[in-house]
Amino acid sequence: MTAGFDLVLDAKTALGECPLWSVAEQVLYFVDIKQSRIHRFDPADGSLGMLELPEEVGCIGLAQGGGFIAGLRSGLWLVSAEGKLTRKLADNPEDQSISRFNDGMVDPAGRFIAGTVDETRERGIASLYRYDSRGLQKLSVGLLTSNGVAFSPDGKRLYHSDTLRYSLYTYDYDVATGAAENRQLFAKFGSETDKGRPDGGAVDVEGRYWTALFEGGRVQCYAPDGRLLAEYPVPAKCPTMVTFGGPDLKTLYCTSASIGRSAEELAQYPLSGALFAMRTDVPGLSKPLFNPDI
Repeated sequence: MTAGFDLVLDAKTALGECPLWSVAEQVLYFVDIKQSRIHRFDPADGSLGMLELPEEVGCIGLAQGGGFIAGLRSGLWLVSAEGKLTRKLADNPEDQSISRFNDGMVDPAGRFIAGTVDETRERGIASLYRYDSRGLQKLSVGLLTSNGVAFSPDGKRLYHSDTLRYSLYTYDYDVATGAAENRQLFAKFGSETDKGRPDGGAVDVEGRYWTALFEGGRVQCYAPDGRLLAEYPVPAKCPTMVTFGGPDLKTLYCTSASIGRSAEELAQYPLSGALFAMRTDVPGLSKPLFNPDI
């Protein structure tokens, strides 16, 4: 490992996730799942705003006309820029006492692709879903922790991980229909000495996939053919997700978690729960806006 991530903001999140760069506003949004918050960070002046939601928020996407689509425990919602739940789009069809929406992202056509987490960590009841005007449809089932959703530059490949199975997959993706087929194992993680497992991810303009390794203390970069190209240390044992931002989309932001970590780990990694960043040689991809009418 050579260069690495530096502290941007000691956000003190319990479970920081889903960093999302707004090109229009030039700010970074990210969530704290366990504290039911959407944060708004402005790197120009270092200010941090916060929206309080009535339940846990696993993922967000920027929506056409302003505001967000958000994956909550109860389902998918439209949320105003002020943090008000304005319309429920779809129920979480799973047992909500042990299931909530987790990672998600808007696809190139404006649909929302989001998955759930099986909080029993053993039953495999989680799924990956597509939401558009046709409603909520399953793309993959039998998961433990749906994560890592990202798309190749041409939109023809969908990346998706099952974190607790230490596996990152690819699908052939049809942007015109939202169909995801031909699941293939892209990378396998974890060993007796390294428990790092794939959490949230992002893709750059060259089609390289970047993934945060939860309990791995680093971010890895993979070529489109599955070769590991590089890895970069993060000053937290549990980085959670990366996204590209900044005026040139060459700043790779990374969220992290502090919840559930031991006192020994927090003493070793006192910045757990902070927001980090690293400059990259090539830019990432700007995120599409959610279109409720597609």
